[in-house]
Amino acid sequence: MEKRQFNIIAETGIHARPATILVQTASKFNSDITLEYQDKSVNLKSIMGVMSLGVGQSAEVTITADGDDAKDALDAISDTMKKEGLTE
Repeated sequence: MEKRQFNIIAETGIHARPATILVQTASKFNSDITLEYQDKSVNLKSIMGVMSLGVGQSAEVTITADGDDAKDALDAISDTMKKEGLTE
């Protein structure tokens, strides 16, 4: 199991467009991937789940991946978050 924390720096937080891109990235992997925010945890492969969290600017989120490709999944998600300007 791999786990990483991220501080969301984007003014709009994780809104529809970057959420869609994160879900698409997560869906490429076989691992179970979850996004945790304020004691709630959702499947990162579910756009409805991600949007339901309402992650805003300055939020601390934790992404966990469990499976054969967990490290690769978190590396790809981390790169996507940086590319989308969600985190540094």
